[in-house]
Amino acid sequence: MSGANAPVRQAVILAGGQATRLRPYTDTRPKAMVEVADRPIIDYQLEWLAGHGVEHVVVSCGYKAEVLREHLEGRAGGPEITLLVEDEPLGRGGALRYAASGLRESADPYFALNGDVLTWFPLDEFTAYHRAKGGLVTLALAQYRTSWGIVDVTDDGAIEGFTQSPLLPFWINAGVYVFERAATGLLPEKGDHESSTFPDLARQGRLFGYRIDGFWRGVDTVKDVKEAGEQIPALRGTAPAV
Repeated sequence: MSGANAPVRQAVILAGGQATRLRPYTDTRPKAMVEVADRPIIDYQLEWLAGHGVEHVVVSCGYKAEVLREHLEGRAGGPEITLLVEDEPLGRGGALRYAASGLRESADPYFALNGDVLTWFPLDEFTAYHRAKGGLVTLALAQYRTSWGIVDVTDDGAIEGFTQSPLLPFWINAGVYVFERAATGLLPEKGDHESSTFPDLARQGRLFGYRIDGFWRGVDTVKDVKEAGEQIPALRGTAPAV
């Protein structure tokens, strides 16, 4: 398959952060190796990508890289994996640029994932949307769910009820992207792409957002690990095979 309908065959995963808010889980392992429902986050990501035709994944890591290396080298099946180790913290934008250096030489686009994201949605639809828009980068967007409870109150102060952690009418960066190769060179060598590259692309009309309709969970705290571990068993039908 070629042209507009060709699947994206390569991806990068950013797995280099220390994740201090996930201690004690990350005292002995990097964030991507934290287990949710008895499996490391990165295993869910790799199986999701492979299920949509991804054949080669570059994993960029730093903190506790040896733990990730041992795990990935012991995996059977799945996409081919190239592991790159950051000698020093590069920031998220710098890490993306560095990870992309491990991709095969071609003009084809690639997916990029933050290493602390659990999600599954149709990547073929994501890719088609990206190509239809004709931009350089497309962000997956997740609807924002507040961790606070909402009080339903009338104008005269009568409380009618409570809603715990509702979805709000706002969208956040879900940590999953489609990048055209031309966008890689626009990333900073060090620093954060969300404060440099992305605002520049937005001003040029070359950055787009794809609202996902499916499971998404950022795993950033101990509470997230617990709650995601409770959610995933109920979603076995939509999650990657386990």
